[in-house]
Amino acid sequence: MTETDDAYQFEFASIDGERLPFSAWRGRPLLVVNTASFCGYTPQYRDLEALWQRFHDRGLVVLGVPSNDFGQQEPGSATEIKEFCTTHYAVDFPLTEKCRVLGAEAHPFYRWVAESLGEAGTPRWNFHKYLIGPDGQLAGAWPAQIFPTDRRITDEIERLLPNS
Repeated sequence: MTETDDAYQFEFASIDGERLPFSAWRGRPLLVVNTASFCGYTPQYRDLEALWQRFHDRGLVVLGVPSNDFGQQEPGSATEIKEFCTTHYAVDFPLTEKCRVLGAEAHPFYRWVAESLGEAGTPRWNFHKYLIGPDGQLAGAWPAQIFPTDRRITDEIERLLPNS
């Protein structure tokens, strides 16, 4: 595997239009979650924020990726999405611009995940979670039904953080 076979090759644009290169987080665990404002799983924003608050001082990055790919549950503009997240869930972790996460038009990160994990590893709904280890490799993937604060996720995050 070459260096370009890791997650550090990818970059998103922030919800405010700034660059979010994964390479800026090299050596840190990164939890990437496709999100939506009008989904039954939307309250997971609260748990994602709790993870961010609990672990970001130790190096964890939580990245929300708003997507309208499932049930048209993220129809809003960047301004509307950001306002919703901050007003209803006090989201302080980084959010990307709205992105496709499925199919040929998916963001390159999600196409890489699909190639790495196969069909079973692609998001099936909003709030699918991917954990990238400090080495840039996929360290875990969990479907929407597994909440961000579930021990299966927090134990893996703890294992990847320094001073664990």
